[in-house]
Amino acid sequence: MPTLPESLDDIQIVTSEGRHARMIRSGLAVPQFLQGVFPFVGRGVFDLSPLNDALTYRVPENKTAEVLYFRAGNISDDLIYLTLSANGKPIRYFPIGPKADIHVALAIVELHAAGDRIEICLAAPRGLNGSVVVDVGLVECGA
Repeated sequence: MPTLPESLDDIQIVTSEGRHARMIRSGLAVPQFLQGVFPFVGRGVFDLSPLNDALTYRVPENKTAEVLYFRAGNISDDLIYLTLSANGKPIRYFPIGPKADIHVALAIVELHAAGDRIEICLAAPRGLNGSVVVDVGLVECGA
């Protein structure tokens, strides 16, 4: 019959390492980030446009990429929304309330092929001035 440990020091903690963490640790994947604080002037809620060139990522040749999480904060007095776009088409929408923030760990992760362009776009009420804080995490993998 197994014996119980005498103290907490005798207990081994077993954790499972996720696929992405294992790939990064082993050098098979490299984390990439789209981040920064960016001012904006709203053009209208139906006028979606790239927020800033710094928030554009092109998947390198012989690589694939997956977006794992999306964090953003809205430093304005009205609702805005950001999109995660691939090759010019929105694939995820992230509404952010006035003076609010979001953090979304993506449960459904698409594989983006070499050459794909991933970018963050914004739409806001016409004339709204504000800034947005963006932190998007990707993992780039060998194809």
